[in-house]
Amino acid sequence: MAYELDDVDRGILHALQQDARNATIEEMADRVGVSPSTVRDRIGDMEDAGVIEGYHPQVNYGAAGFDLHVLYLCRAPTGDRGDLAERVLDISGVVEILEVLDSEQNVFVEAVETDSDHMAATHDALVDAGLDVIQTEHVRRTFRQPFDHFGADVTDE
Repeated sequence: MAYELDDVDRGILHALQQDARNATIEEMADRVGVSPSTVRDRIGDMEDAGVIEGYHPQVNYGAAGFDLHVLYLCRAPTGDRGDLAERVLDISGVVEILEVLDSEQNVFVEAVETDSDHMAATHDALVDAGLDVIQTEHVRRTFRQPFDHFGADVTDE
């Protein structure tokens, strides 16, 4: 059963998605109109329910020396798709896997590479893991935002 979000939860999620590193409990409490202890409890509840799965930095891979940002569009047997997706997380350079339903290309592997040799090694490792690499795309830029500005309407910004 899904966790039912109310306006306070949505406001907290909005603040965390904007800047989890610098969002203080007190500031979030002020923005959504509740006490800091309520915010702390709600965050704990959402973590326990799996709504909040983690807090991750947004990395500029190019600035970190990984000039190639690559999306591998792969095919896996439907029954093995999930296991294969988890297995390829161990491949050097792989940063994210998307398991896709109802498509010929049903596993998307996002990787960052230092050079074309590293890219070839990643491709070969994906094939060795059991994926059929259908297409390779170079990513120029990624744009991301919180879902529907999640909870922006309930904060006092």
